[in-house]
Amino acid sequence: MQKVKKAIIPVAGYGTRFLPFTKALPKTMLPVINVPAIQHVIQEAVDSGIEEIYLIVGKHANIISEHFSPANELEGVLKARGNLKSLEIVQKPQNLAKITYIVQEEQKGTGHAVMLAEKYIKNEPFAVLFGDDLMCADTPVLKQLISVYEKNQKTVIGVKHVGYENVSKYASCEYNSEDKGIYNLTSIIEKPAPGSAKSDLAPLGRYVLRANFFENIKNIKPGYNGEYQLTDALGLEIKKDGLLAYAFEGERYDMGDVFGFLQANVEFSLKDDELKDKMKKYLEDLVKKF
Repeated sequence: MQKVKKAIIPVAGYGTRFLPFTKALPKTMLPVINVPAIQHVIQEAVDSGIEEIYLIVGKHANIISEHFSPANELEGVLKARGNLKSLEIVQKPQNLAKITYIVQEEQKGTGHAVMLAEKYIKNEPFAVLFGDDLMCADTPVLKQLISVYEKNQKTVIGVKHVGYENVSKYASCEYNSEDKGIYNLTSIIEKPAPGSAKSDLAPLGRYVLRANFFENIKNIKPGYNGEYQLTDALGLEIKKDGLLAYAFEGERYDMGDVFGFLQANVEFSLKDDELKDKMKKYLEDLVKKF
């Protein structure tokens, strides 16, 4: 049985909801406390057993790659000052995993972004993590999905019940059976019209895809705005080899949304040993003012 050792992370979006910040800087570099969101996502992948990362990047590729590369001048200053704690923090990103950068010249959808890494994945199962989706869980969410994949040898996607009032923002997963949080899907519909969804079970940015999944992407047609959607390729997977969904344990934060970004920073700070007491008191005092 082939182990899941490679992951694709698309981060080439424009980030229009974060303008003007994203005019010059990539959205994926938005900080959660003092760590960029993309580093949190890559850390989850590494903690799940991933060894090779393929970042699908856009015009801000250099900014992202600099973060995960040595900073010789800064490291030299920190060494000279004996600031070993800061030195360790600075060096950590460059030691996480083998990272390859693939530039997506045109925004043609999630399916197109994933397809760009085909020659690197070859005939192996692989993971996809969306950079907008930040997870917080005792057991890494991707690791949970890999466990389901290894037991069932079927493509598996991470899902949550998001409420019928919200499912039109995502995709709707219909199913015919469920066992211990594992759903056997019968269809998956990208952004269903409000009020039309039969299920509020939605995929939330984590996937483990079987070897040869790229054949599905090659057989989908462009949809809205001429984009190729990964959801459509997953629909073909249902007909081909079957598709599982797993209701993962943990919290998900939408880093593509301003409120989700604020939520992540508040809640991560409340879990940080150095910040939690100060943050809790600050929030308690702040609420009294309003």
